[in-house]
This record gives sequence, C-alpha cells and structure tokens, in this order.
Amino acid sequence: MQLSDFELITVLSHEGNMRKAAEKLFVSQPALSQRLQHIEREWGTQIFSRSTRGISLTAEGEAIVRFAEETLEKAAEVRAEVRAHGSAIYGTLKLAVSSVNGQYWLPDILKDFVENYPLVEISLVTGWSSEILERMYHARCHVAIVRGNPLWRGEKLHLFSDPLNLVDTKMETLDDLIKDQRPYIQFRSDSSYDQIIQEWWHDQKLRSPVRTIMVDQIETCKQMATHGIGYAVLPSISLTKKDIVHQIPLTDRQGLAITRDNWLLYDKESLRLKQVRAFIELVRHRLLA
Repeated sequence: MQLSDFELITVLSHEGNMRKAAEKLFVSQPALSQRLQHIEREWGTQIFSRSTRGISLTAEGEAIVRFAEETLEKAAEVRAEVRAHGSAIYGTLKLAVSSVNGQYWLPDILKDFVENYPLVEISLVTGWSSEILERMYHARCHVAIVRGNPLWRGEKLHLFSDPLNLVDTKMETLDDLIKDQRPYIQFRSDSSYDQIIQEWWHDQKLRSPVRTIMVDQIETCKQMATHGIGYAVLPSISLTKKDIVHQIPLTDRQGLAITRDNWLLYDKESLRLKQVRAFIELVRHRLLA
C-alpha cells in the first residue's frame, strides 16, 4: 500500500461519508469507491460497512485505520527528520501545552517563534497538565509545557513560578470572607491544582463557600470574578493591570507565597530536529532576557 492509500482510509474514517471524503481528497466518488475496493482486496477484508446513512468502520477496519494513522504519523516524522539535515529550519513542531499556559503564556512566545521561523508548521494541543504529561509519556509531542511538579525523567526547563491569589472586586482581606454571601467561582482543572486550594482553605480555617459556581474555562471564571459575581482563586499569569480587582496572595503556614511551577519538558532525541532546537533555544533566550 502507498501512503496515499493510508490517507484515503483515514479520511474516510474521519468523514464517515463518501461524498465528503471525495471532496476532501479531490477525487470523484466513483474513483474513491474503486480505490477503496482495491485496498479492501489487498487486505482481504471489508474495512467499511456501507449503508444509506453513510459508512462506518468494521472491527477489522478499526485495526487497519489505527495502523494507517500510525504509519502516516511516522512518515511525517521521517520527512521532518530528513528535512532537518538541510540549512533551512522547517518541518512540524508538535507542542502540547497546559490550558492556562496556552491562553496566557504561549501566544507571545509563539508569535516570536513564527516570525523567526515562518517555514515551521505548528501542531498545538492544549489540556490539563495531567493530559499533556500523558502525551509526552507516549511521545505524541516534541515539547510539553505543564504546571505543577511533573514526574518526568527526560530534560526539563523551569519557566517561572506563578503565585496564586484570591481575587475579588469587594473583599480586601480574608476576614471579609466571613460575611460574604456571594458564590465561589471555580474553573475545572486537574486534581493537583484543586488539592492546593483545598489544603490552603483548610490551613486558613476558612468556612466553606456558601455557594459554588463551576465553569469550564479559566477566562470565564476570571470574567465572572472581575464583574463582581463572586470571588475566585486565580493564578497571577491570568491577571493584568486592566483587571480592577483586589488580589489576596495565597500563603502557606510559614507565610510563604503558594505558587505553581511551570516547566518545559522535552526528550534529548527530539533535539535532532532543528525546529525543536530552535523553539527551546528561543524560550531559553526569553528567560534570560
């Protein structure tokens, strides 16, 4: 099978429709159907079941599509590695970044990188730090940016420590929390972040919030807090001078600021790729500036 055949069955799997797949592959439906029949004969099994509602993978087809996706991904890596031997810096840079850093830290870095290396394609995935770390464990990215204390045996670069703050438009001290009846605004995050806040809450002997509003995104949480709907615990990186709010730093029992460390993770093997080296060097330069 050729790589184009692997691409064909992968697109068909994603689209679930012959017409849409044909449009995406820039071929006619009859030509697509003929190629698919040829591929199925090569495998000696039916990859897709057809119906009036579209196409769906058979059990055998699921295994074949997984193999096709892995083959295409490996082929892309080899192409990038071959190109890395040239003088120009191009290829695909696979980044996996925690949602908070993806929203507040990465854009400025990425703008600088794209301007300096316009030939490099960026593949970006965001999510909770635990999810990003999982991608790194399975070598599904070149570079990971995570928060917390990652269990990573490869190379890592400390980026910055991010203080946490209780943020509100009205409360100026923790004593004000006793009489405040407004809700605590919380955004969904990984368990380690929630544990830090719960431990701080317990150490401060604060009463539990009267009400809690749970939102999906940190920016939604911030907007609700800055509009006076309630109070929230937010990382300093999410706040700017334009945010007119009181910020009460979270401190531990020794009175030290509670922070979240931020790390860049990579593997030495990935440094063979020029685009990966260029990104890491740019970040190092920004840290020293």
